[in-house]
Amino acid sequence: MAETCGQIFLGSGLTVLSHPLMYIKVLVQVGHEPLPPSPGRNLFGRQVYQLPGLFAYAKHIIKIDGKSGLFKGLTPRLLAGTIGTIVHSKVLQKCQEEKIQVLGGSQKEEEGSLPYVVNETTKEMIARSCATIVTHPFHVITLRCMVQFIGREAKYSGVFDSIITIYREEGFLGFFAGLIPRLLGDVLSLWICNMLAHLINTYAIDDSTSHSGEIKNCSQAVTGFFASMLTYPFVLVSNLMTVNNCGLAGGQLPYATVYPTWLNCWSHLSREGNMSRGNSLFFRKMPAGKMYSIDQKRFL
Repeated sequence: MAETCGQIFLGSGLTVLSHPLMYIKVLVQVGHEPLPPSPGRNLFGRQVYQLPGLFAYAKHIIKIDGKSGLFKGLTPRLLAGTIGTIVHSKVLQKCQEEKIQVLGGSQKEEEGSLPYVVNETTKEMIARSCATIVTHPFHVITLRCMVQFIGREAKYSGVFDSIITIYREEGFLGFFAGLIPRLLGDVLSLWICNMLAHLINTYAIDDSTSHSGEIKNCSQAVTGFFASMLTYPFVLVSNLMTVNNCGLAGGQLPYATVYPTWLNCWSHLSREGNMSRGNSLFFRKMPAGKMYSIDQKRFL
């Protein structure tokens, strides 16, 4: 219990610190570009038209809503983090007690072996998926509170009011908008990360070296970053479907395309070459073949 409380406090602190970054990332993901591109230079010194980066975007938000404006949607995100940590801890503990095994027999697998990695990853997948499903309604509220910035709405002003609004307008399923691509992305990211780390630790790292433990921890971090890059399109599609046609200006025409399913959203983004939109908030170059609309504050 003490370990769970420590994770909650640490997670809450990191959530508060990282919230402005997520806020700006979400606005970029939905295609909102309040500032026109300006001439600049890329990493190689070539002159290109660049889009405003993290700090320019943050200054724009502060100019309109003040510094507190950078923390829209923080309360439901903190609730999601707290509840998610508790659910993840309880489900993982239950999986350990039930001794869930996918590979191997009744014997205890050797730590670091393939059956061990598969079984531990399966338990982690179950725990993460349960936490994601339980907390997704708060994730929906968080994103919609953020996207209100585009149309200057106040439709989602509090957690309880937002719950009532979503249920009244979209029913029970409205709380799980964008859940499927989010779950798929989480599961794929976890398996890619752990399997790659296992391959590297088994075949590329010599256990006889004095710093093998530190190297293995480093490989886990590197494979985690690589997995998150590969599965980023699922995050983008999930966030777009979360605000899709929800009654906010940022989720409907003319500011955004309305998608019947997340597969349609994926297909459209792929055709437009926008599968990595919002992945980087620095050195953002102007999309090729697009025109900037001053009225809609997006690229057409």
